[in-house]
Amino acid sequence: MIEMAYTASGSEPAGGIAGWATDLMDKLGAPGAGLAIALENLFPPLPSEVILPLAGFTAAQGRMSLAAAIAWTTAGSVVGALALYGIGALIGRDRIRALVARLPLVKLSDLDRTEAWFARHGGKAVLFGRMIPIFRSLISVPAGVERMRMTAFLLYTTLGSLLWNTAFVLAGYGLGDNWRTVEEYVGVYSKAVVAVVAVLALVFLAVRIVKSRKPGTGAHRAETREFERDRIF
Repeated sequence: MIEMAYTASGSEPAGGIAGWATDLMDKLGAPGAGLAIALENLFPPLPSEVILPLAGFTAAQGRMSLAAAIAWTTAGSVVGALALYGIGALIGRDRIRALVARLPLVKLSDLDRTEAWFARHGGKAVLFGRMIPIFRSLISVPAGVERMRMTAFLLYTTLGSLLWNTAFVLAGYGLGDNWRTVEEYVGVYSKAVVAVVAVLALVFLAVRIVKSRKPGTGAHRAETREFERDRIF
């Protein structure tokens, strides 16, 4: 939970992440909101569910226009996503494959299937990934690794970011002094996403462990060969 202090009015933050974002918007206006969101993409612990509604609240107070808040935060999202795309491109496919080859219970065939899936559905993955907590930033990295066409990446990133940002900026704009309640609802959504990912990861690991213990696979296959050698000699 992000701790923040509020002014006597109870509506405008005076400290914490929200206070930092408020200072940026006070000094730079709408571009400050865009800068905050660009940094949020690069450092996911910075929460968009705080920054975006705050930008909407700031617009409702007349300190920036609503259109500028949406436009600049979307531009910030795209800039941050491009930086992560570049990181993915620098890492490259060969390094990813070398890393996967060293991981226990993960096979290169898993990566091959993932790459094939991304080749078919990369556009939709980027579009909808921009609207899922945790994956909002991370989805840009595999797009860079796979060298997704830049025009397609920019199109889907911009559209997904525009939808996400508009929803939260408008929420902050409409809620006014109650803008920070948006964080509570998104927190539930984020926890649900984390829970689903954790369950899927556990299922994947459980299936792999069971398969590795079956006769003729993995360690069991090595044990069988050793047992047969002992019988021969």
